Amino acid sequence: LLFLWSITVSIFGIGGLLGSSGSRYLTVKFGKKKCLLCTNVLMIVAASIMGCSKMSQSFEMILIGRFMCGLSAGLCVPLHHQYVGEISPKKLRGFANSTSSFFWSLGKAVGQISGQRELLGSQSLWPVLMASCGFPALVQLVTLPFFPESPPYLLMHKDDLEGCKKAIRQLWGEGQHQAEIDDIMKEKATMKNTKILSVLELVKEPAFRWQLYMIVVLTATIQLCGINAV
Repeated sequence: LLFLWSITVSIFGIGGLLGSSGSRYLTVKFGKKKCLLCTNVLMIVAASIMGCSKMSQSFEMILIGRFMCGLSAGLCVPLHHQYVGEISPKKLRGFANSTSSFFWSLGKAVGQISGQRELLGSQSLWPVLMASCGFPALVQLVTLPFFPESPPYLLMHKDDLEGCKKAIRQLWGEGQHQAEIDDIMKEKATMKNTKILSVLELVKEPAFRWQLYMIVVLTATIQLCGINAV
């Protein structure tokens, strides 16, 4: 039982690692909007599997559902921040990215509160708790089709200037947006001369060694600073 419990808890992180590792390839090939829609579908399927696990008397369904949740979250975390930042006007970009971080924390807090035994963590309601992760995914799945694809993606990866202008007008309204388009073109020119490192190349690259150490230490110690308890 202890082994199964450990696997159930940790398999979410394994799925998250795999999902985040493949996020760059998928976003370049299919675009951020399509990838976000797919992650929502994956999360809804995972929620349905976990919600039906008690009825089916199958702990394997919880394992599968947790793994799929991890895959979805691993894809969604980098995608969500990128998409929100890229569709926001330049003057609101920092605010939009910091706001998304706030809502990540708020979602964790709501989930932990809902998991108390007095609420959805009871013996009869825990399948509802496990399936509840599908609700926000469903909301985004229904609303996201009304949003355009990321303008930088359309221009930098698809060379679709008209599509980029149309997306910008839909997001930011009518007006002069040539400065934003010029910025995207400059970024595209810079990326052509910049080598994109893989995870393995990043670990081996001496120039990024201290930055990598700093990120690893910060990410590891954040679990010890009391934020989970808060």
